[in-house]
Amino acid sequence: MKFGIFDHLDRGDVPLSEHYENRLRLAEVYDREGFHAYHIAEHHATPLGMASAPSVFLAAVAQRTRRLRFGPLVYTLSLAHPLRILEEICMLDQMSNGRLELGIGKGSSPYEMGYFGVTGQNASPLYHESYDVIMQGLTSREINFQGEYFQFRKVPVELECVQKPHPPIWYGLSAAAAVPWAAQNNVNIVCNGPSAPVRAITDRYREEWNAQPHTPGAQLPFLGLGRHIVIAQKHDEAHAIGRRGFARWYDSLQHLWRAHGNPMKSYPIPQDYDAAVDAGILLVGTPDEVADGLSREIGISGVNYVLTRFAFGDLSYDESLRSLNLFARHVMPRFTVEPALA
Repeated sequence: MKFGIFDHLDRGDVPLSEHYENRLRLAEVYDREGFHAYHIAEHHATPLGMASAPSVFLAAVAQRTRRLRFGPLVYTLSLAHPLRILEEICMLDQMSNGRLELGIGKGSSPYEMGYFGVTGQNASPLYHESYDVIMQGLTSREINFQGEYFQFRKVPVELECVQKPHPPIWYGLSAAAAVPWAAQNNVNIVCNGPSAPVRAITDRYREEWNAQPHTPGAQLPFLGLGRHIVIAQKHDEAHAIGRRGFARWYDSLQHLWRAHGNPMKSYPIPQDYDAAVDAGILLVGTPDEVADGLSREIGISGVNYVLTRFAFGDLSYDESLRSLNLFARHVMPRFTVEPALA
C-alpha cells in the first residue's frame, strides 16, 4: 500500500502568500516522510482552488522536494492550448529529474468552463483532441494533427520528458463503465465517495488489466481512493477541528454552484459532516481510530493507493502538520514498511 496527497489548495483564512508557503512547507514534510506523490487540483474563479495555474505552483514543489513525485490531478485540457500544456509537462519533468505524475481531465464545473467559453457541447472534443496532441508530442519529435479544433502540420517538438515514453497518466473515475480505456492504457485512477461503489471500479479494472498482454514484471497501476484525514491525541479534539475545516471546504466546493442558484445535489461526498464520517469518507479521531477506519476503507474499496487530505478548509498549518505527523508516525507504518528519509 502506498500513500499520496491530494490538495485542492482551497482558500483558508491566511493571506495567499502565506497560504502557498504553508503548502510548500507541508510538501517538504511529505517528501521526508516517504509519501509517494503530491497531487493538486486545477480550479478557476472559485475559492475551491488557489492553484489555477498548476504548473506554476508545481515548479516550486519541484525545487522544495527531493524524491516526492507530484503533478496535477488534473490538467483541465479543455481550457488550455495543448502545445502550451505539452511544454509545461516537459519542463516540470526535467526540472524534477523525472518526478512528474500527469493527471488529465475534461473539467467538471460548467461555470468554470463557461468563463473560458467552453460548453457542454465542445468540452469533450476539446479534451480528446488536446490529449491526442499532447501524447503525440510526448512520443515524437513532430506534431501532425487534423481535428475540429486543432490543426498542426510539422510542428517541431524541442522539449522532452525525462520519463519515457511519458510520465505516468492519471484519470478520475466515478463509474465502472469508464474503466476499460484506463486499464487498457495502464492509466492510474482515482475515485471519491463511499468505498462500496468504488469496489466495482477496482474489480473491473483488475479484470480488464489482467486480460491485456503485459511485459514480464509489469505492475498493476495505482487504483486510488481519496480521504480527508484529521488526527489528534484526543477523539473530541480531532472532531472539533475536522467539523470546522470540512464545513469551510464544502462551502468552497459549492461556491460557484450556489452563486448560480444550482447547488450540487449528487456529489459523492455528502455535505453533512456526521454522514461523511459515518460513510468513511472523513477519517477523524485518534491514530488508532484513523488506522482502523483506513483499514476498513481499503478492504471494502479494493484500492492499492490512498490519497490523503491533511490540509483543507480553514485548518491551520499547525493543525494540518500535527495530523500529518501523527499519521506518518503511527498510522502509515501499519500499511507500509517504506522508510522515511533521514
